[in-house]
Amino acid sequence: MRIALAGAGAFGEKHLDGLKLIDGVEIVSIISRTAEQAAAVAAKYGAKHSSTELDDALARDDVDAVILCTPTQMHASQAIACMAAGKHVQVEIPLADSWADSEAVLAKQKETGLTCMVGHTRRFNPSHQYVHNKIKAGELNVQQMDVQTYFFRRRNINAKGQPRSWTDHLLWHHAAHTVDLFAYQAGPIVKANALQGPMHPELGIAMDMSIQLQSESGAICTLSLSFNNDGPLGTYFRYIGDTGTYLARYDDLFTGKEEQIDVSKVDVSMNGIELQDREFVSAIREGREPNSSVGKVLDCYRVLGELETQLQG
Repeated sequence: MRIALAGAGAFGEKHLDGLKLIDGVEIVSIISRTAEQAAAVAAKYGAKHSSTELDDALARDDVDAVILCTPTQMHASQAIACMAAGKHVQVEIPLADSWADSEAVLAKQKETGLTCMVGHTRRFNPSHQYVHNKIKAGELNVQQMDVQTYFFRRRNINAKGQPRSWTDHLLWHHAAHTVDLFAYQAGPIVKANALQGPMHPELGIAMDMSIQLQSESGAICTLSLSFNNDGPLGTYFRYIGDTGTYLARYDDLFTGKEEQIDVSKVDVSMNGIELQDREFVSAIREGREPNSSVGKVLDCYRVLGELETQLQG
């Protein structure tokens, strides 16, 4: 499997670290905003090609698939371009920043029949897999999820603290993780409400947001998001079920009493991003639809679109 990666920033390197661990995968091309960064990352990971232009990678006959870790605003158009060039594609979350663009990506996938997967990592974290397995086995029904997604980002910086060339978004990016996960664990979402705080005077985005969801099973979810939080960073999930309470912190899992649960045997790795990439490669090799395919996550973007309409109204 010969792969090109576009967007060699903080998250792009997490994918490259995961891909190195997958048998039979070759990293062929690195695309980044500057030629210097692209060349440096290509040298680090043994890629034979680097460029600032995605089209250069798409024109290569030794590229089978592309992973997009580019700015949110480019995801939909680039995913469509990859499939138009005959390449399988994994686009990092979010798929798009509008419902219409999300539908357009699905339409292209259906037209081409290529693998198009979206980076909804929570489906792959061993912590959430453990809970999902209990739900599928009939051992747990989610009654409520309480989720906090908190960062301290009052300036336009990435996960490494470096300046960003684009603006992140609480609704279309960070809320997408929880909206999709809630539906994955508790069933399709039938009600959704949102409130947002003051807009940042320079970034032009809401820095705080509150979202309520209800699934067709009756389960509810309360999601709090902030770029203003000066404290513990990241996303923390509390599952309140009919037979247990679980606290998920990325790949780790605890009971409601803070007793750690061993999830090391849930999958072949404890790294959710590596597991996500393994699913992408396996789905292509096996000719099947991957978990978190564009079709399977599309309803998340319908909900986000409805919430955006609420907030604008």
